[in-house]
Formats: sequence, C-alpha cells, structure tokens
Amino acid sequence: MNLSYWEIKSWFKNVDFTIVGSGIVGLSCALNLRKKFPKAKIVILEKGMLPQGASTKNAGFACFGSVSEVVSLIKKRINGLTQLRKLLGDKSIGYHQNGGYEIFPKKDLNVFENCRSQLKYINQMLNPLFKSDVFKIQKNHFNFNNITGDYIFNSFEGQLDTGAMMESLLRKAISKKIKILNNVDVLSFTENNNCVEVNSKAFDFKCSKLFIATNGFSNKLLKEDVKPARAQVLITKPIKNLKIQGTFHLDKGYYYFRNIDDRILLGGGRNLDFKNEETDEFGLNIKIQNELESMLKTVILPKNKFEIDHRWSGIMGVGNKKTAIIKTISENVFCGVRLGGMGIAIGSAVGNELANKI
Repeated sequence: MNLSYWEIKSWFKNVDFTIVGSGIVGLSCALNLRKKFPKAKIVILEKGMLPQGASTKNAGFACFGSVSEVVSLIKKRINGLTQLRKLLGDKSIGYHQNGGYEIFPKKDLNVFENCRSQLKYINQMLNPLFKSDVFKIQKNHFNFNNITGDYIFNSFEGQLDTGAMMESLLRKAISKKIKILNNVDVLSFTENNNCVEVNSKAFDFKCSKLFIATNGFSNKLLKEDVKPARAQVLITKPIKNLKIQGTFHLDKGYYYFRNIDDRILLGGGRNLDFKNEETDEFGLNIKIQNELESMLKTVILPKNKFEIDHRWSGIMGVGNKKTAIIKTISENVFCGVRLGGMGIAIGSAVGNELANKI
C-alpha cells in the first residue's frame, strides 16, 4: 500500500510508542503510557476487525482461580481485577458479584475431598486479603446431575460483559487521543539505532518504542515460552425461569459455565484434544462442541429444554508456567504475553506493568 503524505503525517510520523494488539493488555498499556507521557504519539495496531484472540471471545469470568488449580497467583489476579474495575467502573462493564462455584464429577470424589482438606489452610492464607473466609462448602442446590453432593463456593467471584468491557476500553483510549488501526497484520520488526521499524502486510513505519501484546499470537513475533491454546465456547438461546446464577468451574477447571441474559454460556474441553487445539487458527472443533452440548444435557440442564444459539472459539496464550511474561526484549522493544487464560483477571495489571518498563 502506498500511503499518502497526509496519512503518513497524521498517523506514522514521529510515533513515540507503537503497541501491537488492542486487547485488554494492549489498551491498558496505551492508557498507562498516556498518563506517563501526556504529549506522546501512541499508535495501536490490531490484526482483526475487532480485538482478536481472547479479549472479545472469553467467557467474562471476573475470577482469580479455583481451589484445585491456583494458590500462589491469587493476590496478583485480585490486584488485576481491582485495577480493571477501578479503570472502567462496574456499571460500564456489567460487573456482578454473583459468586463462583467449583463443582466436581462424581468420578472425582477424591479430588473434591483433597480440595476440601486444604480449605482451612487456603482460607487462612487469603484472610489478610479478604478479611474473611473465601472458600466454603455448599450443598448442590442447582439440580446439576452426575456431580458430587457438595461443591466449593467463593462469594467474592464475579462476572462481567466482555463486549461492554472492550467497548469501554476502546472509548477511553480514543478519548485520550490514542490512535487505533484495525486490520493491520504486523509481520516483523527491526531495530535500527534508536528506533524500531515495524513491518506489516500493508505498510512499514518507524517508532521510538514497540510494545508487543499479542498473547496467543506472540510466537509470530517473539521467541518466548508461549503457545496458542484455542478454547471452544457455545451459548444457549434464552431459557425460561433459569435459576442458575454465578460462575462455575467443572472437572479441574477444564470446563466453565455461567449465566448471561437468561442463557447458559459454556466453554472448555481442550483436554479432549490438546493437539488440535494448540493452534492460533479460529474454528470449531466438532468433537469438543459435541461434548459441550452433551454436558449441557446430562449435567448442567438435565431438566431443561434448550437450543444452542451461537458457537465460537478464542485463542489464549499458555506456557510451562502460569505467570505472565512481562519483559524487556531489547532497548526499544517490550512484551506482555502469556496470560494463561486469566486475561480479565490480570490483563490490566500486565498492561500497566508493560508500560512501566520505560
């Protein structure tokens, strides 16, 4: 593409900071940079029409993990959620603290008992943060089928509207005179002296500093311990008199579901086909989608009639560790990637920390 003089002057001349990726991390990074550098020229490049990856395709869990999968990262995730809510406000992101539940298939009774035995220790550890017990045992009162009679309840867990959240972030960024270009696929970058040349399919330009916030797609630009992980999701049509409310983790966190607009949103199942789901290509995995639908019929909604309204997939970034990678790649290049499926919980914090690298 041959850019005009006006396009070059308005968008690509004297760019101070370029951010690749307009998801939670990229937008949070840009907003924090604006606070630190009020007069800087900031440009965000997004490969999709909408923010790609997971930011607009996740389940909207405002959670910090389940008993069976996380202990040490809880404090950081709570901090990230607090930053997100403070930045945008609960009303604008549709935040509701309906609590979260970890439920266990009957076949995993021993896993449940192991988690139950650790509750006292975990609650003692978290008490300084919450000033009360976080995890409690509750009876199954949602009429779920084929699960243990008790489950673990966390009253501090919330849920939000992912679309509203991203709209709010985008509006805030635009109001701060941060330029956002969509449908720009960045292919590579090269450092020359005190600047970075950014190469895309459409055009090339130079900037002073480059921030990479592409999470599951980052291995195209970086050599870091990040692998793409596709997640399958479906949502029902509205269900009359739906009594289920809250966020739910099932089967060691491999499945998750929630209520939204009188519907059930259900996702997960990567453990059924890890190999094929280790991809950054969007698409439906029929084997997993069929299992999700079967789970609705046999476990979640055994006494309700329902119809599937939409199916989709999102791309997460995972690795050998659950901690995010926030680092200086070189003098002028930085990255904030590998959110491990906890983008809502830690995305704002990762973006802020990324901006603070300079």
